[in-house]
Order: sequence, then structure tokens, then C-alpha cells
Amino acid sequence: MERSVWNVDKQGSPPKLQRPPSAAESVRTLALKDLRVAGRTRDTLLATAFFAGLVLLVLGLALGGEGAARTPEQTAGVAAGAVWTALALAAAVGAQRAFAQEQEAGALEQLLLYPGPHGALYLGKLLGVLGPLLLVATLTLPAGLILFGAAGAGRAVPWAALALTTGLGVVGLAAGTTFYGSITVNLRAREALLPALAFPILVPVVIASVKATSLLLTGGWSPEVTTWVTFLAAFDLGTVILATLLFGFAVEG
Repeated sequence: MERSVWNVDKQGSPPKLQRPPSAAESVRTLALKDLRVAGRTRDTLLATAFFAGLVLLVLGLALGGEGAARTPEQTAGVAAGAVWTALALAAAVGAQRAFAQEQEAGALEQLLLYPGPHGALYLGKLLGVLGPLLLVATLTLPAGLILFGAAGAGRAVPWAALALTTGLGVVGLAAGTTFYGSITVNLRAREALLPALAFPILVPVVIASVKATSLLLTGGWSPEVTTWVTFLAAFDLGTVILATLLFGFAVEG
């Protein structure tokens, strides 16, 4: 429910009724607040970066020893799978902090009373999650490709196309995990329930991201890559719209 704010100027003139903030203003305010907190504390950034790096290290030790025996297609597939496994798990870690900060401080109910539609709260939180996650992705992608032998040593890498694919994939991961983070924030086992609920929904975006990345590494841009990238864009748009519409029911339920 929207709230109005009364304001009295210094000359004692009659109070003026200020309009409540628009949805765009609410989104910007909440996103900037979360990004300032993330930049000040760096707990979300460090947690997601550490988790993504740990996953890459473990997979590198497990799968990196037979790199010379793989074909270029196999190398690209292993590298793409490792990178997106790390990013998917890092997205779950980052989304857990999206609402946990307010919940731990006892301010979640006050945040839900913020003037404006509840969908704006979801979009603001989504942008707050995207900032650190995109920064982690810019480090994880080249590190993973180099670690698994898909980049370096004279290999041509289409970085611009990979950046587009990575951006679309990260948006899809953040959109799904942020929505389910709002559902599980008040549950005791939210660390375990969030991946269990979100990952089945995120299977399409993970598959599309891995396929597009591996195809780009082996043959550059192609019609098949266009199909996967278009699917990613449609998935992102549909997820954001649906989550925005359902967010009010999720947080109040």
C-alpha cells in the first residue's frame, strides 16, 4: 500500500502532500542502497568470489589433468561447464545475502512497507545482487578458460560475444535466485532450501549458457549460438517479469 508524506516549509505555509516515489525511484533507491552496503562491507563480493574460485579450483584439480588428451571441443565443453557451475553456485550464495541483511537486522518488515509496489523491491534487490555477481563473473570467466586450457597459448577467444553471453546468463541466474531468496529468507534452513528450489528452475539458463559458451570457444558466432543467446534473452525477460508480478505474494506468504 502506497503511503503519502506531508511536508511543512519554514514559513509555516499549509502542509503540502508529496507524491509517493515512483517505481523507478524505488528501484534506484533500493539498488543504490544495496550496492553501497556491498561496497562498504564487501561480504557478499568476497563470499561469492571465494566460492566461485573454490569451485574452479576443485574442478580444475579433478578435470584439468587430462587436458592434453582432449579435443578442442571437449576442452571448450569442460571449461564452459566449470565456469557456469561456479557462477550458478556463486549466484545462490549472493542471493542469500539479498534479504538476509535486513532479516538479520530486523528491518525486513520495514523494508516491505517502503512506499511503492512490491515489484520495485524485487527489481532493486535484483540489481543489488547483479552488481557483485557481474564483477565476480568478469574474473571467473577468463580464469576458468585459462585454467582448463580454452584460452591462452595463441587461442583466439571471442571476448565480446562471451561477454554478451555471460551477461545474459548471469541475469538469468540472479533473477531466479533473488526471487527464491525472498521466499526462503524467513526459513531456518534457507541455505539448503534456496539451491534446492532455485536450481531446477535455472536448469534451462545453465544449459543455454554452457552450450553458447562452448560453441563460441570452438567456432565463434554461428546460427546455433544465436538460437541459444535468443533463448537466454527470452528466459531473462520472462523470469524478471514473472518474478516482479509474483514477488508481492512471495514475500507476504
